[in-house]
Amino acid sequence: METSTILLKQPVVLRLPSDHETPTLFSHCVLTWEQTSLLVTAKSSGNEASIPALQNSTWLKECLIKSAIQKIYLDPTMPEATIRAWADMGKVTSKQVYLRVPTTSELPQMKSPQAWRIKRLADWLMALLSLVMLSPLLGLLAVIVRLDSPGPVLFRQWRVGAEGRLFRICKFRSMVTDAEARHHEVMGDQVGLHKLENDPRVTRIGRWLRKLSLDELPQLWNMLLGEMSLVGPRPWAIYDAVRIESELQGRLRALPGITGPWQVSTRANELDLYAVTCRDLAYLQHWQLWCDVKVLMLTVPKVLFGTGAC
Repeated sequence: METSTILLKQPVVLRLPSDHETPTLFSHCVLTWEQTSLLVTAKSSGNEASIPALQNSTWLKECLIKSAIQKIYLDPTMPEATIRAWADMGKVTSKQVYLRVPTTSELPQMKSPQAWRIKRLADWLMALLSLVMLSPLLGLLAVIVRLDSPGPVLFRQWRVGAEGRLFRICKFRSMVTDAEARHHEVMGDQVGLHKLENDPRVTRIGRWLRKLSLDELPQLWNMLLGEMSLVGPRPWAIYDAVRIESELQGRLRALPGITGPWQVSTRANELDLYAVTCRDLAYLQHWQLWCDVKVLMLTVPKVLFGTGAC
């Protein structure tokens, strides 16, 4: 059988895929190794050399597991499905996956490091205490979701976090199980944020959960893991993040929050992607601890009255 050796920490001999195997979403990517990092870009033409392992997901997984690579950086101009495929591959191979976005000096932790440390400690303590105190409610909501419609209790989706790192957000499922597969069918060519007031995929209980923001409670686990903050910019889904203009992509390096300036200002009533991104950048540029306290105070009536939720 024909074999091929690729560059790894310890070179490994692996079989070439057979002729009948179909190309994967990775097939149209170009890989560049830089020490312990892997840079992934889209092919600009058909002339770039193709790595055989990209034609076979199992082979690629084995290569990554046995390599010295620790971080994978993705070109945000690649197709959304390809980015999701690399995120999934990073999860099964225990590699951290990032969108390769511009650096920015506007992040709060760079401008006010001491205040930022206080914020992060408060985040961790509030997440821990809230999960303990709200555990009976979380259990009750889990039962309600399970009884209302078939499918898992929790919904997980790739979002863009601090430094552009992709993480899986955790929410109570408020849609039918095939909602992700039907996303672009429902949203069509919508140019703004991909949110719809009367989304046909939302379940009966899901509509109630969303109105009171109860579907967001499992994100306390993301907070405990350090992937989110209580207050911060909106955690972008991949289908929204890849449509942000290049000059504003530095915003994708911010730590996202469960609540934030978009949620307390206009919430679902403002869906213009450019305007929401500019609002988030303004929050980051002028961030102080009291700004987060103000956002939290404004969040309470929004949640109690279900204002602007969808």
